[in-house]
Amino acid sequence: MTLSPIPKVLSTFLKHKVKALLIGGQACILYGAAEFSRDIDLAIMVSPENLEELRKTLEELDAERVFYPVLSEEVLLRGHACHFRCHRKDVKGLRIDVIGVMRGVDSFHELWKRRQEIELPGIGKVRVIGLADLVKTKKTQRDKDWPMIRRLIEADIYKAPDDPPEDKIYFWLVECRTPELLVFLAAKYPKIASRISTNRPLLYSAIQGNLEEVRTLLRDEEEREREADRHYWKPLRKELEKWRSRRDP
Repeated sequence: MTLSPIPKVLSTFLKHKVKALLIGGQACILYGAAEFSRDIDLAIMVSPENLEELRKTLEELDAERVFYPVLSEEVLLRGHACHFRCHRKDVKGLRIDVIGVMRGVDSFHELWKRRQEIELPGIGKVRVIGLADLVKTKKTQRDKDWPMIRRLIEADIYKAPDDPPEDKIYFWLVECRTPELLVFLAAKYPKIASRISTNRPLLYSAIQGNLEEVRTLLRDEEEREREADRHYWKPLRKELEKWRSRRDP
């Protein structure tokens, strides 16, 4: 992150005290799941005061809107993302995407309470969406997001202490998408796995060590989430098409 214009953009957001959480590829990098990304994705609190500070930040970055819709409270609260491209010399070309509401996750207020604050040299404390919430945001129809969920969970497991807390084990068993690792976790923590299996039935197969069945059920689970995401975005895409044809939000 230090060799890119991203730190300068994040510093500008901190300077204007925009209430925002880093999400997307840059958040994945900070959690140890490397992903190449030249964009910045942010979840922001939707309020008149916060949007005013956001506009000041975008103006300082010489950022212009790209695509539709136009930035507004109404647009963000309906679940749309707003997109900007920076033109200031030191951050030229960097894209910033902001969103206020996301499918499958809690309100910004709740996400803010679970945020992580990561100290970055030369920037300060960057507020990052919590890992469990980040994983939920990655359950989309996009092919690239599902391997990233797997890497996020794997990275979290491998850097955990030898005796992890129960809530951490619960998180792994609920979200792990690597079949072999899921079977291993179910064998290592059978009581917790058994408790959770009511809400995640594929854990029954993991407890039994049925690797092939776990693979199949993980694919089914993924497809259900992809379909839910397609359903969620269908009316929003129709709105975008309408705005593009009218040339206004």
